[in-house]
Amino acid sequence: MNKFKLVMLSGAWCAFALGMVHSQAVELEVTHWWTSGGEAAAVKVFADAFNDGGDVWADGAIAGGGSIARPVIISRILGGEPMGATQLNQGRQAEELIEEGLMLDLTELAEKEGWRDFVRPAKLLDSCTLDGKIYCVPINIHSFQWMWVSLAAYNKAGLEPPADWYEFVASSQALRGAGIVPLAVGGQAWQLSGMFGTLFAGLSGVDNWRKVYIDRDEDALRGGITANVWRAFGDARDLQAKNNTVQNWNDATTQVINGKAGAQIMGDWAQAEFALAGLTAGKEYDCLPGLGIAPVLDASGDAFYFPKVDDPEIVQAQLRMASMMMSAEIQVAFNLVKGSLPIRGDVDMDEANECMNKGLAVLENENNVLPSGDQTFSPDTQGQLEDLIIEFWSDPDMDPADAQAIFADIILDAD
Repeated sequence: MNKFKLVMLSGAWCAFALGMVHSQAVELEVTHWWTSGGEAAAVKVFADAFNDGGDVWADGAIAGGGSIARPVIISRILGGEPMGATQLNQGRQAEELIEEGLMLDLTELAEKEGWRDFVRPAKLLDSCTLDGKIYCVPINIHSFQWMWVSLAAYNKAGLEPPADWYEFVASSQALRGAGIVPLAVGGQAWQLSGMFGTLFAGLSGVDNWRKVYIDRDEDALRGGITANVWRAFGDARDLQAKNNTVQNWNDATTQVINGKAGAQIMGDWAQAEFALAGLTAGKEYDCLPGLGIAPVLDASGDAFYFPKVDDPEIVQAQLRMASMMMSAEIQVAFNLVKGSLPIRGDVDMDEANECMNKGLAVLENENNVLPSGDQTFSPDTQGQLEDLIIEFWSDPDMDPADAQAIFADIILDAD
C-alpha cells in the first residue's frame, strides 16, 4: 500500500523549504509514540508548522511507548512499506537500516544550514552520523535523570519536601502514614530501566558511571559504589504501591500531579503533563536533576529519520520537514511544550520554566552530560540489561548482590 498521498495546493509556499516554491503539497505519514496529552500537544507544534508550509502531516501515532513502536517502525521499513518520517532515538537503533541503505542522507541539507554550528552538545549530531554522513534530525535533549516531587503530598504529610534521593527515602515512612504512596512507578520495562539508569548516574557519580558504562571496568562493575546503586534500586522496589498495577508512565505522573504519590523518577517529558494540568514548577511540584545529588543529564533525546523512497516529490517534502524541525522558531515552540531542551545553542529560552532552567544550567558543563544507553550499547545488550532489571524488580527475593554480578557479566560481554 502506498503510504504517500500527493495533494494539489496551487502556489503553496513552504516557510521552511529549501529556498523553493513547490506546486504540489505532499502528505507524509509520520510515525511516533507520542500519545499522552502533553506529548500530543507537543507533536501538534510540528504538525501545524508542516501543514502551514503547504504540505500535509498525516499522523501515525503508535500507542504503548517506544518499546512497542520501534519494532513496528523497523519492520515496516525493512518490509518495504516505509512511512514518510519516523521518530527514533539517536544512537544505534537505526544502524542496521542505514547500513542497508534504507534511510535518506541529510548531509547536504545539514551542511547548507550549518547544523554543526548550532547543535549542542555536538555529540547529538554525532549520534546521527554514520561513516561521515548525517541521517537524522535531533530535535530535543531529553534526559531520564530527574525526580519529580509533589509539594501537595509533602504538605499533606506535614513534611518539608526532599532536597535529594536520600531525604526522599527517609521521608517514605511518614508519607505512607499519611496515606501517600512514596514512589509512583509505571510497570513497563523501559520505565524500570530508565529508573535504574537515573539511580546509577545520580548515586554513583560521573567517574564511576564512566568506568562502568564506557570503560567497562570490572573492578567498578563489581565494586562497592555499584553495589550501593543496586541496593538503592531495591529500596525503590519497596517504595512503590503494594500490588502496584500502574503501567503507563503518564498515569504514574498523574499520581504525583494529584498528590497521591510523593515522587516519580521519570524523564523531563513529564513536564508536559504537569503543564497540561496547569501546575507550575516551584509551586505545585519540584524537580531534582540527578536526584538532587549529581548535576548530570544523559544527553539522549528524540530524532526523526526519513526512509529512502524513489520519488523526488516525497524526498523534497522530507527535506522540508527536516529543515522545519531544525529551525530556531520551531525548536523553541516545540521544546517549551514538550518540556525538553532545544538542540540549538543559539535560541532564546526566556520563557523556560524553573525546571528547564535547571536543565540548561547542567548543560553548560559538558562534563555533566552523559551519553545514553542507545549510544553506548547495542540493542541486544540493552535488551539483556532490561531483562535483568525487570527480573530484579519483579522478584522481591532477588538479592541486589546477585543482580550486580549478572549486571557485570552482561556489560563485560557486551558487543
